[in-house]
Amino acid sequence: MAEQTTHTLPLREEVPAKDKWHIEDIFSNDDAFTSALEACRTHIDALAAFKDHLGDSAEMLCTYLTEKEKVLVELDSLYCYAGHRSEEDTSNPHYQDLRGQVDFTGNHFYETTAFEDPELLSLPEDFIPKALKNYSELIPFTHYLENTLRMKSHTLSKEEEALMSLTMDLDSTPQSIFYMFNNADIRFESITDRQGNEIGISHGRFVPLLESSDRDLRRKVFQSYYRSFDQYKNTVAAIFAANLKKELFYTKARHYASSMEAHLSQNNIPTAVYDQLIEAVHDALPEMYRYVRLRRKMLSVEELHMYDVYTPLVSGEHASIPFDEAMEIVSRGLAPLGESYIQLLNEGMHGGWIDRYENKGKRTGAYSGGDYAHHPFVLMNYQGTLDNIFTLAHEMGHSLHSWYANHTHHYVDASYSIFVAEIASTCNEALLMHDLLERCSDPHEKLWLLNHYLDMFKGTLFRQTMFAEFEKITHEKTAAGETLNAQSLCQIYGDLNTLYFGPDMVNDPEISLEWARIPHFYMPFYVYQYATGFSAAIALSHRILTDGAPAVRDYIDFLKAGGSDYPINVLKKAGVDMTTKAPVASALSVFSSVLDETEAVITSLGL
Repeated sequence: MAEQTTHTLPLREEVPAKDKWHIEDIFSNDDAFTSALEACRTHIDALAAFKDHLGDSAEMLCTYLTEKEKVLVELDSLYCYAGHRSEEDTSNPHYQDLRGQVDFTGNHFYETTAFEDPELLSLPEDFIPKALKNYSELIPFTHYLENTLRMKSHTLSKEEEALMSLTMDLDSTPQSIFYMFNNADIRFESITDRQGNEIGISHGRFVPLLESSDRDLRRKVFQSYYRSFDQYKNTVAAIFAANLKKELFYTKARHYASSMEAHLSQNNIPTAVYDQLIEAVHDALPEMYRYVRLRRKMLSVEELHMYDVYTPLVSGEHASIPFDEAMEIVSRGLAPLGESYIQLLNEGMHGGWIDRYENKGKRTGAYSGGDYAHHPFVLMNYQGTLDNIFTLAHEMGHSLHSWYANHTHHYVDASYSIFVAEIASTCNEALLMHDLLERCSDPHEKLWLLNHYLDMFKGTLFRQTMFAEFEKITHEKTAAGETLNAQSLCQIYGDLNTLYFGPDMVNDPEISLEWARIPHFYMPFYVYQYATGFSAAIALSHRILTDGAPAVRDYIDFLKAGGSDYPINVLKKAGVDMTTKAPVASALSVFSSVLDETEAVITSLGL
């Protein structure tokens, strides 16, 4: 199937087999899925018999964990099949129904095994260490069990835990209210372009419209969008403040020093990692200000406004690149990762891992998914752009990370944390960028690539760190007893925006409302991991390009590690110590170098 050049999308059944992922590698058909689902439910019911018996013996504990792991592998395959099928055509109610059946089964599993943690933590203190020492078949579960024990000081009595369990629905209430408001209720006033055309505004269209070369259009879109949030700022502030207070309740109830510690401790991340990220980015803000000045110069404007941040510095008109050529470009760009990596990469790209093109009803965007027992899967909506090629490299990075981890460890140790999840994907992008820049002879093409690279730093390292600092401030103020409202939240956010973008950026009053539109703030202390992951990826890619084989060996070991150790330890073994400022500072030095190169190309072109 050629890259689609018209707006007429094929139906799912019209897409050639070679352009589809091979979901039948999981289950040959829906009947096989249904049989597996019924078997899984039976296996879940059998787990209930282990309640109150985990401490009977090391053998009993091992039997339970082994049987539970088998169920998790089964559930993984069921989720993958139903989920991916439903996203091939989101209008197909049959697969939505199958997905709902798996969700129901998953909930039944978690209800059935809810006894596990309280029971493990109530065992005599020496039971699990002795069991691990004396019963070798428990060794694959070592990290899992030790991590469970690590949380003992934050686990309450059975009676208190029973009371805490009653708050589960309340826990997600602020997030649910915000999501309903943000996705179902808020409306944006349409604007009119220079030709008199009425243009509707939505969350999905907001950033694409801000990428327009028409500055007046960008301004109108920006003002209309935030005008809607301004109308509801007090309501959103109340939702936001309620979420902060809810987090403070759990922090105190589970005996953590701060909400930040409560969340970072889930992956055993020291809070110093968070603080040092902010400090390192603060140190590099003069370089961000240099980027802002460069953007103002390239856009030829006297004043740079926040609605000028997304529009490209250079036009990105390129001939459409066929998918087969895109695969070759990615394979060539990732060659520094070694022959075995490239062989696996090509097997995946050519072997039914990827659903290549858009079809009617297909989920938008791109992602890598999959299950433990089979190869990964990548959903794309390939359109032949350079951006799409970076997306291909990115998603295959996720896929190979999962493949290496799944083929190295038991299920319980294969799944990696969010802290490291974006590293392999971003490392691939950095290696591809290096290769494209090295091969590029056209200065205009090089300028487009450099602009793309700068935008990666701006959007991931600087912007996500600003978000992280906003979270830190608001949680600390709540813990100190300060009541936050729309006015104070806008003040905090507006001040941070001024700090991060510097004196050459007009601090438009609308931008102080940006906090009100960010859904990630209802998943506290999540976004900082985008910035740390990006920094680690840049550091690893630099080491791979500089040190060669030893660095590649360490990197492949990092991919294989999965979730077998805490993320900080896994990264240290790969040569990146996130407990120091060094990886973030190193990434920021690359940002400076890219700025230097961009300015040099601009000068050579006489722009």
